[in-house]
Amino acid sequence: MDHYASTEAAVTALRNLAAEYGRAIEVSHDIGADRTSRRTAAGVGVTTDPDGSLPHEAYAELGGLPRVSVRFSPDDDALITVEDVECPDVRRDDVPAFVRALYDGLAHVKARRFPPGHFLIVPLPGDRTHREFLPLLSLSPWLSRSVR
Repeated sequence: MDHYASTEAAVTALRNLAAEYGRAIEVSHDIGADRTSRRTAAGVGVTTDPDGSLPHEAYAELGGLPRVSVRFSPDDDALITVEDVECPDVRRDDVPAFVRALYDGLAHVKARRFPPGHFLIVPLPGDRTHREFLPLLSLSPWLSRSVR
């Protein structure tokens, strides 16, 4: 598994993945404690963390199906949204493997009979999976095609 020591390294890996799969990608960046999601905790006019570093947050949207967006936080994790389903707290190092599993058709939706429900299952390296509950009404055509 690769280790992406920075948000920029993770964004570069995502750009490379988008190019590999022929997907468009748009990325926006917020740099500095006054611009990231932690801005309220930073204080007025403060741009750096206590250690002097600049926190870096990025948001990427990938083209094609499934619809995928990724918000990288300064805290080494990401929020991945797949077809309007939010998958929070994905480790930054797992983001490329997560997106690759979507594009390679390895991710699937598991239906549960009782109580009724659906889960998005995304395989990750090291025999791990990300499992996200799907409200029944949120199954897009792409998600519906991958039900097992």
